[in-house]
Amino acid sequence: MYKTRRDFLKTSSLALGGTLLLPHDLFAASKRKEILGIQLYSVRDDMKKDPAGTLKLLSAMGYRYVEHANYIDRKFYGYTASEFKKRLDGLGMKMLSGHTVFNKNHWDATKKEFTDTWKYTVEDAATAGQQFVISPWLDESYRKNADDLKRYMQVFNQCGELCKKSGMKFGYHNHDFEFNQHLGGMRVYDIILQYTDPALVAQQLDTGNLYNGGATAMETVKKYPGRFELMHVKDEIKSENGNEKFESTVLGKGIVNVKEVIDFGRKSGGTTHFIIEQEAYQGKSPLDCAREDFSVMKKWGYA
Repeated sequence: MYKTRRDFLKTSSLALGGTLLLPHDLFAASKRKEILGIQLYSVRDDMKKDPAGTLKLLSAMGYRYVEHANYIDRKFYGYTASEFKKRLDGLGMKMLSGHTVFNKNHWDATKKEFTDTWKYTVEDAATAGQQFVISPWLDESYRKNADDLKRYMQVFNQCGELCKKSGMKFGYHNHDFEFNQHLGGMRVYDIILQYTDPALVAQQLDTGNLYNGGATAMETVKKYPGRFELMHVKDEIKSENGNEKFESTVLGKGIVNVKEVIDFGRKSGGTTHFIIEQEAYQGKSPLDCAREDFSVMKKWGYA
């Protein structure tokens, strides 16, 4: 049975790290270059077995940007930040964004300051060349009531200030609960979008995950135009084996109408980072799916 990022994030502990504030000019430009990348969770088993070889294969397919989902003990897939950047550089690749869950271990509510583990996370992200430090989960303890969540969004804004000092931007990536859970008469996602400062907190819309929450990608990008600097480009079909109603599939094969969504994001939504992610494969190999997905995006004019 395939394992979704939702399952992975609920059952795994991603290690963290991050101090420091070396000035970088990555965030200085008012307009970012449009990029097409792949979330490495799409090929997680291959990255676990042979990260160097897998990156080489992705580079040969045409990928020039990757997004990590593995930061443990201050290492990306077993490499220090500088080592991983050097390996990517050698393949003509960059890692401009990455996923590390921002959780209770990273914020001291009593002292109202970030812990060293989160400061190291930010430091290593900057060393690796990231522009965005993205948290792909919101712990249930922070979404018990609307007031607590609204207050916690101010911590997100502060995290944005911290990342800004290192030339980066903090970000949040959705799953499905943000759309079917309501607090104080508001959807969790609406609270997140309305109580975070767009100048400090980027939103990475996953065009597929929200379907399990009863929402659609197109209605979301139209409701919040300009808020999605990044997108996880994902298509969905009805799941026959998983624990959820929908699972991801090769782009253009499902119900999302992905091209319409990303075209809208490109033209009206401020989206510049398009990151392919596929978690289920319907009998194909993950690398074959990555190749197909890249080919589709190239056909659509994104590569």
